[in-house]
Amino acid sequence: MAGNSFGQLFRITTFGESHGEAIGVIIDGCPSQLTVDLDYIQSELDKRRPGQSKITTQRKESDTVKILSGVFEGKTTGTPIAMLIPNEDQRSKDYTHNVDVFRPSHADYTYQTKYGIRDHRGGGRSSARETAARVAAGALAKLLLKSQGIEIVAHVSSVGKINAPNVDISDVQEFINQREENIVRCADPATAEEMIEFIDGVRKAGDTVGGKISCYVKNCPVGLGEPVFDKLHAELGKAMLSINAVHGFEFGSGFAGSEMLGSEHNDIFVKNHTGDISTITNYSGGIQGGISNGMPIEFKVAFKPVATIMKAQATIDSEGNAAEISGKGRHDPCVVPRAVVIVEAMAALVLADHWLRNKNSILG
Repeated sequence: MAGNSFGQLFRITTFGESHGEAIGVIIDGCPSQLTVDLDYIQSELDKRRPGQSKITTQRKESDTVKILSGVFEGKTTGTPIAMLIPNEDQRSKDYTHNVDVFRPSHADYTYQTKYGIRDHRGGGRSSARETAARVAAGALAKLLLKSQGIEIVAHVSSVGKINAPNVDISDVQEFINQREENIVRCADPATAEEMIEFIDGVRKAGDTVGGKISCYVKNCPVGLGEPVFDKLHAELGKAMLSINAVHGFEFGSGFAGSEMLGSEHNDIFVKNHTGDISTITNYSGGIQGGISNGMPIEFKVAFKPVATIMKAQATIDSEGNAAEISGKGRHDPCVVPRAVVIVEAMAALVLADHWLRNKNSILG
């Protein structure tokens, strides 16, 4: 199956299925002598792992990562890095009801038609369980970016029609502390409480709901991104849209920018007190001409409601006969609280790749 690798210079390949023995990732192109903080990598995986609160799936996975290669005495060696995450709490029996039935809005029908075979246990390769491997690789990319002063932070900015106000990202650690104080991972405490109550109500009703995640990149240098097809926002868009359940991506002013006049939307350049060039506004979202301009990179990612609901739905079986199905097992009523770290990981993978690519842009 093609399409399992991402990136050019900082390149990852993920492997494994939801109910297989393990999932994992191979990272190629990471520079040598980067200090590998395994505790940090594990802490990132802990933010994505299932079973962490009443508003997430109750599947119990420790998501304990093991580094198999590419690291010696706590530093990268410049060779491929292999990471393995065992699956510990598979309940394949929860999926016997859909062996021959296509679940609405899942990948069952498309995988069966494309490959002539599918792993019905939790969706196999199409399961969001695969994203744990991305988070592990993304944590390493974050460590590389942090060594250059680049910080990536995200939070849940909406659930259903509940929207958080704009939040302050000037102090990254304070932002993270505020976000991690609640189980929905919204950096605005009042909105977080409203979101949690709403998601719990949706869960009790056997339904699901979508939401949005806002992501910010601070201290990104000018020059990341390549013309013409590898524009930075295009690469970020592809990365985000590759995440399970993502149905939308916008950066900077996004769709709202289409309602503005050019005289309102243009970001005026100024030289600040340090002598650096910046812009008064940031409708460009930190990217102009597909290349980072030194301002904070800002984008939003929209997630649809989780497709598995605990209500009976009409569908068809593999023979085309009418059938009925309802969800069984353990599923998220809203995916966005666990997806925050996935969004950050994919952003880190894009930026790490383009940071390495940019080092070859000027002779000398």
